[in-house]
Parts: sequence; structure tokens; C-alpha cells
Amino acid sequence: MSIKGRDKEFRCTKVSFLEFKHMDMDRLLTMLFPRLKFDGHGNRLLRRKLLTIKDFRDEFIDKKDWFEGFQDHPDIVYKWLETDLLDLVNRGKDGQAVAAPRPLHGNTYKFRNTKFARDFSGSEQVYWMLYYARHGKGQAVRDALKRFFFHGYDFLTDKYDQNAVLDVETQALLRLDHQVERDTKDSRDPDRQPPVCIGRTDIFADDILRLLAYENHIPRSVLVEYLKTLIAFHLSLYHMELLELIPGFVKHEGCNAQCDRQTCPIKENLKECPYRHFFVTDMGSPDNAHLTAMAEQSAEKVYRKIPAFVAANYKIKKLDELAEYLQKTHKLSPSQGNEFSLNEIISLSSGPHAAEKEAYFKFRLTKLVEEATEKSEIVDPEIRSAVKMDLDDFDTFIEILMAYRGKYHRQYITECLDSILLKNKDNGLLVQPTRKKRRFVLGSKLLELLLQLAVLTQKENAFVTRELQIEELLVFLYERYGICIDRIPTSSQGSSILEKRALRLNLEAFKRRLRDIGFYEDLSDAYITQKITPRYQITRAGQSNSNGGQA
Repeated sequence: MSIKGRDKEFRCTKVSFLEFKHMDMDRLLTMLFPRLKFDGHGNRLLRRKLLTIKDFRDEFIDKKDWFEGFQDHPDIVYKWLETDLLDLVNRGKDGQAVAAPRPLHGNTYKFRNTKFARDFSGSEQVYWMLYYARHGKGQAVRDALKRFFFHGYDFLTDKYDQNAVLDVETQALLRLDHQVERDTKDSRDPDRQPPVCIGRTDIFADDILRLLAYENHIPRSVLVEYLKTLIAFHLSLYHMELLELIPGFVKHEGCNAQCDRQTCPIKENLKECPYRHFFVTDMGSPDNAHLTAMAEQSAEKVYRKIPAFVAANYKIKKLDELAEYLQKTHKLSPSQGNEFSLNEIISLSSGPHAAEKEAYFKFRLTKLVEEATEKSEIVDPEIRSAVKMDLDDFDTFIEILMAYRGKYHRQYITECLDSILLKNKDNGLLVQPTRKKRRFVLGSKLLELLLQLAVLTQKENAFVTRELQIEELLVFLYERYGICIDRIPTSSQGSSILEKRALRLNLEAFKRRLRDIGFYEDLSDAYITQKITPRYQITRAGQSNSNGGQA
């Protein structure tokens, strides 16, 4: 038997926009550009043939006034485009094709091949997370991203400022902009859904604003890589928290009152959050097997929550369909606006509309069983097992969906989490050696990014850099992101001697990593002299001095 029609639908935008597939951050950023440009709307491109590397090369070669000497070295131009300028699917394999130019400028989305540039709704998730950030950060971060990515572009005249200073790669991409004669926003109204966890969204927006403080001090291509890493990092933190939040809300038949936009206690860190999630992070010491095991257990704890999340998401999705039916039959109306809130939908699990709920899902269950037996008089074993559990019609309906689709969604959510955690990459938070367990590991490039954020503080409405003591940095990572390096969550106090030794060795490995990337030099054993030194000294907005390190 196969599930058909809307019984097959799983994605619920009130929980997450993601379609839970393997995601590529270049494509996510590319698809975020039109949403920044058109205030949340997507865009429409004219139907045209698929662009190839050769098409891009020919554009550069045919225009002799663009770059001198390109015509004499077509093979080199081709390799330059293939290696540095274009995002490719199946790179180096059969079926290699252009997805889009690298997302160095906001208008690169115009040259994407839509067939290969899918982001599986990741750009929607990121945009609406940032849109709803509190304390004015939502508008500020979208304006800042728009200014950075559309540098030199006039939105009113649809032209570029010839005097704008840009790197050669970005200038080359902008030469192609004349090819697109028609670029309009999608006329469909976007699905505006607030994030489930507004506190993490606030931190996400604040981190982007912090990072863009380096706009005039870090090479543009490096800053774009930082932004991709930061977006992936916060998407993963947010969705790992959803794995716990959503089943909890469904179990208690309503959202926690502290998770409301007005009452969420999260400000600059997670100290006051009742749902804060921590994970033990391995810093790569080869002789610290106990810490490696702790990091594996921490990752396993996250991935074990996926089945419960799948079931809870299915329940919310089907209760949302019930709410839509009750609204059409004038039996229920949203408390605000035209759409039901997540809390209102979950509350339909019980309460005054229980009778309508049972009648509705009795019909849906009957239809599901009829479709399963229309070609055979034998009832599917999965359906028989669900019926024997003696549940009400709604829960029986959910159990059948889980029996047929649960494994499928668990697999794809696992792949999605792996991809946004940037598994086995130097800018990721997760590794999984061949035939071994996953574990949380802080990649060197991700550590470098988080250090760039940690050394910033606000002064007179601008970000400036400062020196940090090791202890301050460890507290920053622990309280703001839940990264445990030299400590374990407070709920796990009373740790054994083995755990304390493992954490101490992990701290030493952490310090070695800081030395390796050039942020830390301990001049003595005195703890107070062990400080993190900013790579770029920003004394006030628009000014900086590099200490000679390479970003």
C-alpha cells in the first residue's frame, strides 16, 4: 500500500519551512537574494535554456572590452569559472551542471538554473526567521544583508554604480546582468510564519549584524563564506531544538507560555530558556577517548529525537487540516488574523472541538482504509496492527501514516541535519568517520567564525573588538550556543573523575586549536594573562587595524 494525496503531505510551515532534504548553502543563499530584494517574495525568471560553463565562458570571451587577454586563454577562463566562480552539481562527475554562479552578489540569482538550484525552502526559513527577530533586529539585519549583497546596485534605476569597489570575481559576475531583461517578484503572497523559537532567532539576527561589522575589513569572498557557515550553524541549532520543542508541545497539548514572542526570556544567551539544548563538543584530542564517547552520546541523543518529531509534526499537520475544515464550516475562527497560531492548532487535540475532531478523522481513516483495500480484500498488516492498538481514530490515523511514511521522513531529516551541520567539513559541527558514530566536533573554520563574533561588543551603537579571557570565551560558547567544551550541562552535575579528566584534556586541545588559528598566545601560566586577541582591531564603526593574521 502507498499513501496518496494529502495524507502523504508532511511539511508544515508553522513548524518549519524546510522540506527536510539535503541542503547546499550556496543554493540557499542564492535563493535568499530575491527574498531580500522583494521583501519576502520569490521571483519569476523567463524560461530559457540551461546555462553551461561554456555559455559563461563565451560571454567573457566574446566581450573583448571586458577583460583583456581572456580571448587568448579560453581553457584557463573555463577552468577559472568551473573552479572559482560557479556552483556546480555533481562536480567532477558525470552529469556535472551549473546550479548558479557563486553567491557573491545579490543579483547572481538571475543566472541560476532552476532545475539544479533548489534550496528546499531553506531561504524561506532563513528569511522569516530574520524577519520576526525582535528589538528592531529583524529590519536591521535584512537591511544590512541587502546593503552588503547588493553593493553598488541602485534598486530604483536597476543599474550599477561604476565607481563601486568590488573584487574581480564579483565584477565579472555583474557583467552578465544585462542578459536578464525581465525580472519580477512572484505575485503570490508569501507564507509568513513566525519562528517557533523566537529567542534563537534573535541571537541569529544579532550574530549576522556582528559579522557584518567586519564588512570593510575582511575580503568580500571570505565574508560570504562566513555568512554561509553562520546561516548553516543557526539553522542546525534551531532545528535541533525543534526536535525537542515540537514533541513536547504536542504531548502537553499546547505551547509553553514562555515560548511566546512577548514572554520568551532569551536575550543574549540561553541562560533563562527552559528548553535550552547543550551538546558536548570534541576538540580533537587523539588521546581523549572518553570525551569522544561523550560527544558521540551527545549527537546520538539529538538524532534519537527524530522519530518523536516526525510523529508530532504529522499530528500538527493533520490538526492544521482539521482547523482549516472547521474554519470553512464556520465552526472555528483564528483568534487573530486569518490563520491559526501553532498553539491554537495543537490545542485542538482536546477541548470543545473533540467531537468534530473524532468525526473528521473517522472519515479520513475510513477513506485511508478503503484506498488500501480497493484492489484487494485483504487488509494491510500495518493497518491491522494499528487498529489492534485500540486507539481513537485520530491516533490510529497517525500510527498508520507513521508505519508507511515514518522511516522515509526519518531518513531525510537525518540527511538534512547532516547537511546543515556541515558534516565532515572544516566549517561544520559534526563528524562521522566511515562506519563510526556521529559526534559533535568544532571545525577550525567554524571556531574561527565564532571567535570573530565573541570578540565584538557594542559601544555607542557600533560594534568594537576587545580582548577576551579564555574563561569568558568558554562561557560565551556555552551560554549563547550550548557548546560544552570544559563543562557539561548543569543538570549533569556530579560528574565522575573520568569525565572531569576528559573535560580538562578537551580544554587543553581547545587552547591548542586557538594557537593554531592565531587567536591565542599564553605568555605565562597565570590564568588572567591567557587572552584571546582579535584578528582585526575595530575601535569604532568603519575603522580597523589588522594584526597581520589571514582571514
